[in-house]
Amino acid sequence: MVFSCDHFVKVLARISLLAVQFVEIPQSRSGLLWNHENGKSTDRHLPETVGAGVAVFDYNNDGWMDLYFVNSGPADFYTPAKPLANALYRNNKDGSFTDVTKLAGVPGAGFGMGAAAADYDGDGDVDLLLTQYGQDILYRNNGNGTFTDVTEEAGLKGNGWHTSAVWFDYDRDGKLDLFIATYVEYRKDLVKHCWDAKLAVSAYCVPKMFNSTRSRLFHNLGQGRFADVSQETGISVYEGKAFGVVATDVNNDGWPDLFIASDMAPNALFINQSGRSFEDVGLNSGVAYSQDGDPRSGMGADAADFNSDGWQDLFVANIDQQYFSLYRNQKDLTFHEEAGEQRRDTRLLSGWGLKFFDYDNDGDPDLILANGHPDDMIAKRMPGVSYAEPLLLFENRKGSYSNVSSQSGAVFKKNWNARGLAVADFDNDGDLDVVICINGSAPLLLNNEGGNRKNWIGLRLQSRTSNPLAEGAVIEWKADGLAQRRHRSSGGSFLSSHDHREILGLGSGTIASVKITWPSGKVSLLPSTRAGQYLDAWEPAENTPK
Repeated sequence: MVFSCDHFVKVLARISLLAVQFVEIPQSRSGLLWNHENGKSTDRHLPETVGAGVAVFDYNNDGWMDLYFVNSGPADFYTPAKPLANALYRNNKDGSFTDVTKLAGVPGAGFGMGAAAADYDGDGDVDLLLTQYGQDILYRNNGNGTFTDVTEEAGLKGNGWHTSAVWFDYDRDGKLDLFIATYVEYRKDLVKHCWDAKLAVSAYCVPKMFNSTRSRLFHNLGQGRFADVSQETGISVYEGKAFGVVATDVNNDGWPDLFIASDMAPNALFINQSGRSFEDVGLNSGVAYSQDGDPRSGMGADAADFNSDGWQDLFVANIDQQYFSLYRNQKDLTFHEEAGEQRRDTRLLSGWGLKFFDYDNDGDPDLILANGHPDDMIAKRMPGVSYAEPLLLFENRKGSYSNVSSQSGAVFKKNWNARGLAVADFDNDGDLDVVICINGSAPLLLNNEGGNRKNWIGLRLQSRTSNPLAEGAVIEWKADGLAQRRHRSSGGSFLSSHDHREILGLGSGTIASVKITWPSGKVSLLPSTRAGQYLDAWEPAENTPK
């Protein structure tokens, strides 16, 4: 049989129509009129090129995801020409957002980096932590649309250059604890000035010129108070240059572990010792260094079971020439770095925000990557590498990743200097949308069009005795003869936090049975659940048969 060229063009067009599209929503339509100010100067201060992040959360409990963007601000090396502020945008439920920053009282106050949202005090309202160059800020949600700065009374004092943060219940006492990643030792009096003799311009100094720092772990004592337990838990032994972090359970013992991406220093994999302490096994597990034994420039990180074998795998994005790393869990506290398109297609890119997420609702975790080089002069220094870089989308096809960026929307044909990334169902239509922060520019809002062609069930996990995030829960579901399993991790990406709801992809199934094993060990069973709806899934008051 002979096919004409026109036939193949029509086939490709049909495939493109069937593919899920991510459509860029313009500011004029979304109402997201805020812009990130990076404070770029001729002195090339390193914090200028790192921010910023975004938090997605339902601050007013109306069932629709709102947005919080982090901006730069006054610092010992930077005085803004005009006042700068972060921005909280309320979801208007019609595809647009309204700036409610002043009304809510969450402007920030410093050179911001990232944000992590969670109900740390268990009162039913989602609170907000801001990480900064300087002093972090903890905003307690008052439950009436406003927030109060409770940083001092919560005991979260401490200056430094803080990046990503993750809320998780490391000792499984039902209260959310807090890990804050710390980057390098950087102050105005320690600033080094680097010069590019070839280009005759100032240059950003590489991180190896600055001392490593120690990240911090805070134990939630209840009553709104935290205690710094970094030393007694073993967290402070790690001297890294920490960027991205994810809390997950890599050895299936029921206790949340920590994977930390580090910039020009070894990554860390902290194994939870039954809630008492942590042991860093990054070196022996094979995730600390490259295959050649060199520390990479790790930035964004996440975890998921990409090959459906019941064990959490890891991903970390690095700078150009280093490849991005997909680590397959070998079930013995070692990991194997996988080959594939996610490695091959990222050699010339620098990755920041990223997320495992099921964008097409077929039940398995796909992968999106936000990229951009930290050096705005890189094209002159290294031909073939650019400052602004394309986003990448990889589809999971039976445990391997295929680059589907070219067929997934015009936004993937553009270049961006991207940093933080978060995923959420902003329009409550059952598929995950994406928001991306652009360093020194307006954020990027992407609407998922077509992900809900396949069926889905959305879950709002409602804890009773487990931690308010239900972090560590295991969700299993069956639909149309297909069985899926998901571990509920916390954190992931870079400087950002995500929609706390779970969307379960059902493929062609219209009815699913769902089993939730809560961190407490209690089990919820949701048999014969119809597709196409969000449900409250409550942790049982008493233990139920498994």
